[in-house]
Amino acid sequence: MTGQDIVATHLRRSREVLERAAAEPEFAAAVLAIAQAIENSLRAGGKVMLAGNGGSAADAQHIAGEFLSRLRFDRHPLPAIALTTDSSVLTAVGNDYGYEQVFERQLRGLGRKGDVFIAISTSGRSPNVLAALTAARELGITTVGFTGTGPGAAAMLPLCQLVLAAPSDDTPLIQQVHITAAHAICELVERNLFKT
Repeated sequence: MTGQDIVATHLRRSREVLERAAAEPEFAAAVLAIAQAIENSLRAGGKVMLAGNGGSAADAQHIAGEFLSRLRFDRHPLPAIALTTDSSVLTAVGNDYGYEQVFERQLRGLGRKGDVFIAISTSGRSPNVLAALTAARELGITTVGFTGTGPGAAAMLPLCQLVLAAPSDDTPLIQQVHITAAHAICELVERNLFKT
């Protein structure tokens, strides 16, 4: 394949997976339900916490930035924390307790009943994300899973009250769907809290 073929194939596959997501009523329902859960938490004084590994860590930071800064218009900042950003905390917890505890430990220290935790794992089986989901449920934090449709996603599903499953088992395509859906979620929350 030529470079041009690779680009065309990637763009075609990206379009196809987004079209599949847009055509699934369950996917749209999940986006709306997640936005509603976040809105309810924020109205009650809660916050949004997010975590993931690799590209999903970058997505967690991206989404937190949209809530805390702005998406469509100027408004009051919304409390959102990516648990992927503090290198001192990550390395301290990783060193003292193990890498599988890096998000769980932060959730136990920062999370409160009524908060929302968005756990991002394209495979659905990241041990540190699963440990954080388990802790979140114990603490009364609403658990939201962003994943794909590969066989590993089954490990995550029982720990999540709400699930956004990208209709793919291909990591880059799953990530594209996640960030697109996250923008829609943020826009819904932003407009509902700060109607213009």
